[in-house]
Amino acid sequence: MLKILTAFIALLLLTWQCSAQATPPPPTGGSTPAAQPSSAAQEYLEAHNRARAEVGVGPLQWSQALAKSASLIVRLQRDKQNCSFADLSNSRYGGNQLWSGGMAVAPRAAVENWVEEKKFYNYESNSCAADHHCGVYTQVVWRKSAELGCAQAACPKEKSSLTICLYNPPGNVVGEKPY
Repeated sequence: MLKILTAFIALLLLTWQCSAQATPPPPTGGSTPAAQPSSAAQEYLEAHNRARAEVGVGPLQWSQALAKSASLIVRLQRDKQNCSFADLSNSRYGGNQLWSGGMAVAPRAAVENWVEEKKFYNYESNSCAADHHCGVYTQVVWRKSAELGCAQAACPKEKSSLTICLYNPPGNVVGEKPY
């Protein structure tokens, strides 16, 4: 029971980038518009775009360059940081992370976990209920974000996984509403 509770609590842990910087340039290497995203990439993209459509925000496009960056980050965290969360605070992209103990998480489930925070977000006041974090939700639906790239690493620690999605341009700009 303690392991399940620990896994649940870990699922609720999150990070996001709060930035008032200008829009960063596109990722180096560019995306490959002709290439079809993998099935996992498609699942990440569809889950994001479903949540965005619910609030009237246009769809994201898959970016191979962002996916490659996310893959490098999750592998570094797995191999050198004991599968802990990455510090994305200085990244030029927005980011969401999910750590799950004891199980792998399907791409759709990772995004749905972030979207669950919607129930704590108040659009009128652009705020989140006390003792909750809504930044992962607002990053998913951030109207100015146009590109998405995600990756997941399986970690030997407690048979866990770490999922990271990167967004360009980043969301959660202080003082702005997500949509």
